[in-house]
Amino acid sequence: MTIAPAAATPSAGRIFNHIGRHNIRGDVFGGLTAAVIALPMALAFGVASGAGAAAGLWSAAIIGMVTALFGGTPALISEPTGPMTVVFTAVLASLTARTSDPAEALAIAFTVVMLAGVFQILYGALQLGRYITQMPYTVISGFMSGIGTILIVLQIGPLLGQAPPGGGVLGTLQSLPELLQGLRPMESLLAALTLLVLWFTPERLKRLVPAQLVALIVGTLVSLVAFQGVELRRIGAISSTLPQLSWPALAPDVWQLVLVNAALLGMLGSIDCLLTCLVADSLTRSEHRSNKELVGQGLANIVAGLFGALPGSGATTATVVNIQAGGRTGLSGVLRALILAGIILAGSGLAARIPLAVLAAIVFKVGIDIVDWGFLVRVPQLSRKGALITYVVIGLTVLVDLMVAVGVGIFIANIVTIDKMSAMQTRGVRLVSTGDDAADLSEPEQALLNAAAGRVLLFQLNGSMIFGVAKAINREHNAIGDCDAVIFDLSEVVHLGLTAALAIENAVEEAIEAGRNVYVVGARGTTRQRLDQFKLYEQLPVDHTELSRQQALTHAVQALA
Repeated sequence: MTIAPAAATPSAGRIFNHIGRHNIRGDVFGGLTAAVIALPMALAFGVASGAGAAAGLWSAAIIGMVTALFGGTPALISEPTGPMTVVFTAVLASLTARTSDPAEALAIAFTVVMLAGVFQILYGALQLGRYITQMPYTVISGFMSGIGTILIVLQIGPLLGQAPPGGGVLGTLQSLPELLQGLRPMESLLAALTLLVLWFTPERLKRLVPAQLVALIVGTLVSLVAFQGVELRRIGAISSTLPQLSWPALAPDVWQLVLVNAALLGMLGSIDCLLTCLVADSLTRSEHRSNKELVGQGLANIVAGLFGALPGSGATTATVVNIQAGGRTGLSGVLRALILAGIILAGSGLAARIPLAVLAAIVFKVGIDIVDWGFLVRVPQLSRKGALITYVVIGLTVLVDLMVAVGVGIFIANIVTIDKMSAMQTRGVRLVSTGDDAADLSEPEQALLNAAAGRVLLFQLNGSMIFGVAKAINREHNAIGDCDAVIFDLSEVVHLGLTAALAIENAVEEAIEAGRNVYVVGARGTTRQRLDQFKLYEQLPVDHTELSRQQALTHAVQALA
């Protein structure tokens, strides 16, 4: 389905996500359906984060509204997501452990959300949108699978009918014996029933109503009807008023934690969002504007933090549902946000009876869905190095730190990639002493080399000379034996890195010191500019540089006489 031009002016359409009158019916259905999907997820993430159900609900409304107006992907739906909730939960837990005032910890946590938005705007302003998602899939898969694992582990306590023990994943695992001893069977039974509904809701029903909403309604009704007289932990009262401003707060002893986690949250939200944008592009056959989307997401998280709401990002499930229901412009996101705000203000009292075990089961299922099971099973057969990267990132994400996991994963992946590229480019470095060694030379060039009888060597470099090739250049240069002239042929070099240029400079200087005739020929464009920066040509006579390869061979052979 193609996107018709917006009824508004072209500039307004670009600013406000193509909002117009051309797709009202589809956008209404898309917004309504996306709002239905958002309700159980926002409640679940709000409770799971420790900030409360209202923080999740208002996040879905605020972030959805701002990104719908100022984002760069017309059909994208943004709301609190599993990965963003995991980071926020970890930040809030760390701050709570450092201060005795929970309100202060929450205020600083929302400051992290605002700063994350600032980082996202900075990423967009620096035009980094097209680079952010260019990470190896092994790192992305490991990171997301680790986040899914964290969500799963953190719900163990609520699934057993108890409050999360604190201390993150390790704290939960260490408290597992106590959690099992304090098991509340009725809450666990209710959570198990919710999981069964999530897994076995018929596909026909899923097309009409999302499984999360079915599970939420069924679990709540069962708790009210079949569990009468049983004490169950429930959400409790939710304020039906507009959210209050939460001004930025920052204590001197936590500024480093705040900045690091804000940068991580901003980067994670950007990656999560832009990957969802790619999904939206494939469904709508359109092309999103990455940098504008980052600015919109940043504005949304700043506003969310100001009003005490969870951070958010592009949500794949909600976006797909919106598009399938007919949503094509930012109008669907605006309508969805207004519907959610109306539900919060008018019907929040109904949510007070929802059992926490039901919400824990929904988040648990989200964690299972985030884990990249298919790739984790296949990657050992596809690549042992890829499997190592994926599993290391998962382990670091779960047991150490998300920022460390991403950094180490990208570092290892880049090292592996550089090693492969260097091995490939090493083949482009060779030392030729006779015409028989170089079939790519012309017959006159081969004849000249043969006439020199090994007294003239041709040092050929081909392709991209990155820093990993410097070792091969040094190795071939050290293999030079007794000769009278060396011709460095750079006519096939398309890129000359700094380290490789240093290796060439070193080889040239040592050849000059050895009393050999040295020629550097064929360098063009940026390769020539790089060598000029090193003042390499100033060390050689003009008639040793401004020659073709054949002319240099002729000159060197004549010099032998």
